[in-house]
Amino acid sequence: MSKVPTLDITMANAVAAGTDKATRRVVASGIGGKLMGTKSMTQVTAEELARDSVAQLLAKDKALKEKYTKEKHISEQPWTKDNWYQHINWLNTILVLAVPVIGIVCSLWIKPTKQDALLGLLMYILSGASITAGYHRLWSHRSYKACLAVRIFYALFGASAIEGSIKWWGHAHRIHHRYTDTNRDPYDARKGFWYSHIGWMLLIPNPRYKARADISDLIDDPVVRFQHRHYLAIMVFMAFFFPALVSKYFFNDFWGGFVYAGIFKSFLIQQATFCVNSLAHWIGTQPFDDTRTPRDHVLTALVTFGEGYHNFHHEFPSDYRNALKWYQYDPTKVIIWVTSKLGLAYNLKRFSQNAIDQCRLQQKQKHLDRERAKLNWGPQLTELPVWDKAEFFEQSKKQKGLVIISGIVHDCSNFLTEHPGGQALLKASFGKDATMAFNGGVYSHTNAAHNLLATMRVAVIKNSRAGDRIYDQQLRAFNAKSTKAE
Repeated sequence: MSKVPTLDITMANAVAAGTDKATRRVVASGIGGKLMGTKSMTQVTAEELARDSVAQLLAKDKALKEKYTKEKHISEQPWTKDNWYQHINWLNTILVLAVPVIGIVCSLWIKPTKQDALLGLLMYILSGASITAGYHRLWSHRSYKACLAVRIFYALFGASAIEGSIKWWGHAHRIHHRYTDTNRDPYDARKGFWYSHIGWMLLIPNPRYKARADISDLIDDPVVRFQHRHYLAIMVFMAFFFPALVSKYFFNDFWGGFVYAGIFKSFLIQQATFCVNSLAHWIGTQPFDDTRTPRDHVLTALVTFGEGYHNFHHEFPSDYRNALKWYQYDPTKVIIWVTSKLGLAYNLKRFSQNAIDQCRLQQKQKHLDRERAKLNWGPQLTELPVWDKAEFFEQSKKQKGLVIISGIVHDCSNFLTEHPGGQALLKASFGKDATMAFNGGVYSHTNAAHNLLATMRVAVIKNSRAGDRIYDQQLRAFNAKSTKAE
């Protein structure tokens, strides 16, 4: 018999990382490339990744900590007054903090107008939608396809959010999905709210946790290539000068547009987007899976243009929707749907409702199992001694209150004064098989009665075919009789 071949892990990691094929090299010009992370964090081979499967990460983390007791990376060293500055990614820190500081200083002289506020809101919406519908769902997850005009629009206004190029953003996000809640996750939520929100950008990353994802499809897009090569120029123009020029043309207010529709808009949209990495892993429910941190919450959805149903998104990442219900807030889903109706987007992906319902039901079952484990359901039948009927009669003479119901011996002596049917009826059952009486001959007992009875089990009658799901079997038999009677 021929042996079934085993998937080679190194080869599989090469495919997932995109290192199994030749790809175009796209480099951002000038300082633009340095604004988008540390190159050393993505220079990793498939062999290295194969040795570090997700299942092995936690075990390897412990081993490596012991190995690096003498020579630790700065990210593993405690903060001190002598090395604190070495922990900080100064370029990112200056850029992230300098932009709002400049805006605050400028606002002391440049007062906002109603037109500035409206233009800022419009730019905020266009930039935010370009990140969620473009950077995220179109490019990072390929949840649909869009025509050239739409892709150019998202590339321009996405750059105005000052969150990096499509290539850099999409690569980091795919790594996040591939290694969620591990040290290879760029914004690992296990390290705290502050770290996953913005700390991961402001601190020096540990090069021991390099990671890669296949982004050959992104590089094949000429829009992505052009935006990446000229990211710095596009970003500066779209983030600051475009709104300033619009404000100048329509309202004769260049600096108002520059400060409020440019600087403050960029800062706010950054914080909103960062909430997908932090808030969406911190508050809310987990209706589809609770083995990882992503959560669903309407507050996160309101802040992030509908990206708040994050538990669903991590389970079904290529679905163009985040929110399933009509009343759930997901304007990004609506934008994608509307553009598809206009012929500007197509191939909208949706996971089958069956797959979605399966996850929801499995999660409900896990919750029920956890609640069930907290309750006393009586001893398992496998834990009870097995008596033959002669032993039951013998024990009944010594111990009053023993009753057989459905092949199981129950000690009802302590329930005598509490029995709703009265002491006389229960006493009449002592030392006897009361199965027929219990199951409708005298009373058709409730689910609560069956549960209470289970806590009184003391033995199982030999060859009685008793099972733990007795109530279910009795209920099916009762329903069958009722149907037949009809």
